[in-house]
Amino acid sequence: MPGTGLLRTKSVEQSIMDTDEPDTKLRKNLGTWDLIVFGVSVVIGAGIFTIAASTAGDVSGPSVSLAFVLAAITCALAALCYAEFASTVPVAGSAYTYSYATFGEFPAWIIGWDLILEFSIAAAAVAKGWSTYLQEVLGIIGLQVPTALSLGALQFDWGAMLLVAVLTTLLVVGTKISARVSLVITSIKVAVVLFIIIAGIGYIKPDNYTPFIPPAQSAAENAPVLEQTLFSLMLGGESSVFGVFGLLAGASLVFFSFIGFDIVATTAEETRDPQRNAPRGILGSVAITTALYVAVALVVTGMVNYTKLATGPDDESATLATAFAINNVDWAATLVSVGALIGLVTVVMVLLLGQSRVLFAMSRDGLLPRGLAKTDPRRGTPVRITVLVGAVVMLAAGFFPFSRLAEMVNVGTLFAFALVSLGVIVLRRTRPDLPRGFRAPLVPLVPVLAIVACLWLMINLTALTWVRFAIWMVVGVVIYFVYGRNHSVLGQRQASVSSGGAVRPQDR
Repeated sequence: MPGTGLLRTKSVEQSIMDTDEPDTKLRKNLGTWDLIVFGVSVVIGAGIFTIAASTAGDVSGPSVSLAFVLAAITCALAALCYAEFASTVPVAGSAYTYSYATFGEFPAWIIGWDLILEFSIAAAAVAKGWSTYLQEVLGIIGLQVPTALSLGALQFDWGAMLLVAVLTTLLVVGTKISARVSLVITSIKVAVVLFIIIAGIGYIKPDNYTPFIPPAQSAAENAPVLEQTLFSLMLGGESSVFGVFGLLAGASLVFFSFIGFDIVATTAEETRDPQRNAPRGILGSVAITTALYVAVALVVTGMVNYTKLATGPDDESATLATAFAINNVDWAATLVSVGALIGLVTVVMVLLLGQSRVLFAMSRDGLLPRGLAKTDPRRGTPVRITVLVGAVVMLAAGFFPFSRLAEMVNVGTLFAFALVSLGVIVLRRTRPDLPRGFRAPLVPLVPVLAIVACLWLMINLTALTWVRFAIWMVVGVVIYFVYGRNHSVLGQRQASVSSGGAVRPQDR
């Protein structure tokens, strides 16, 4: 029997039944290759084009490649758990939907609220990164046009707003055409990454790898305590810059580069044969991107000494193009900038897609206004939610700075990964009868390792990140008790049953 109150669960059967409601039905037109394209298109983005170089210069040194390996192991373990859930519960909403079926409504709301943080901040931040590259590329062709204009205390970033507006329109038209656009752009992006690896190999100097893990740097005088990682503070570490603490902090930072494969799970409801295609899309995305990331990190840190990749006095972060520019290969630096400009387009698009599908699932369940979940009968897309998400992200990207929010995205994602991994263990015990198109190996060992790895990376984020995360979660709790709890479709069904209404088989 499902629980009641805060822990009332929505059965897997009911979740699947709800996907057939005419007014909120999504069109199933995605295959394995579409999912892999979506995954790779969002994973290979701002993280690899910016964070790889800056993390090497500011936090980890040449060991940033090892940091990528540590982050990849965490993602691989979580990906196995996501793959099992996506094949078992092929419903929009990803971790939110999975939590509803295993832990109950309130935990599901918390994880859904957490995913809103992940996708919205990431989309806005990457859109601002795209705008920066747009200004650089315009300068290359002789057009000195700033994409960000000062408006008193705010900045009006028209470049970021333009990108979000165009991509929102594309997503309204349909996910299939979005997948085709992603395929073209992702092909260009992967080609640029391969170029970086191949062209950069000739400029590698073995001496740049020494020391592989630079000596720990003393904390700056009067450095804010909240800027240190939790792990460093717990062990009395003075600094999270270089040394072992720097390597661990670097793994937590470059984890941002892998964010996106979980978005594949949000499209399971729109996938043909999700039991087979969803796991392939998730695991394929992780495998491809991990190989590319480690190779890029090794090449970039081999091309230049890590000290030359440190953030400048004007807060100018190093990028992959920086390594080529330092070696006086300006044409290659230009190509990398153009490739990044093109590549970041799909990152923002798929983040917007993931955000809209999570909100769609929450609205269909009544935890947010049900009217938002209405889909267009011709296109089969949730137009209202897509437009709402686009408008919010457009305003955020256009007027607010996101220079230090990568960690906020990371803590939210790691929290979601840990909960999904725990959910696999719970659902194996509570519903062993469910058909599973993919079964994670060595359960409960793999999910437990995934949880431990996620928590490990989480404590290597700064204390300030945890403070911000806690504030966001408190806001979410208030919204649930003010609105979601009273408008829950599942709650209304249970109330109807208690008052003598008929019980449908799927509600039992």
